[in-house]
Amino acid sequence: MTCKGICVRYKAQKPVGTGRYASGQRRCQICEIFIKWEGLWCPCCGYRLRTKPRNLKYKAKLRARVEADSIEAKAVANNQSEEIEVKVAAKSKIKTKKSKLAIKAKEKTPCRFCEKLFVYADKHENNCKKNPNIETSQESETIAIKA
Repeated sequence: MTCKGICVRYKAQKPVGTGRYASGQRRCQICEIFIKWEGLWCPCCGYRLRTKPRNLKYKAKLRARVEADSIEAKAVANNQSEEIEVKVAAKSKIKTKKSKLAIKAKEKTPCRFCEKLFVYADKHENNCKKNPNIETSQESETIAIKA
């Protein structure tokens, strides 16, 4: 595995204010270059790309950056959900009756024959092995054997 020069097309510029790995860049050890590439393998030499730093100091920086981004994303999601809840609250009076019916429809009821719980017990009862009205496959079929 050697560098074929293809990686130069994907060479990444150093980002300002953030780290290379935090911005999505990857490093190839064979080509000795940071590239902007989505795959795990170098497009040039086929060697596995590094997606995280090796140095302890930079690992800690990246970890802190990722945690800060996730906290920010949760805050944005919470703000959006609060806005949706306000809009839904006005319509909730109409939908309460429908939602109660939907919840009752999903309750599990026991089978009359085997007493196991099922959401759609009537469907199960038609195929239940303990149902006396259903003929077993051995009784209903006759097998002819050639000698």
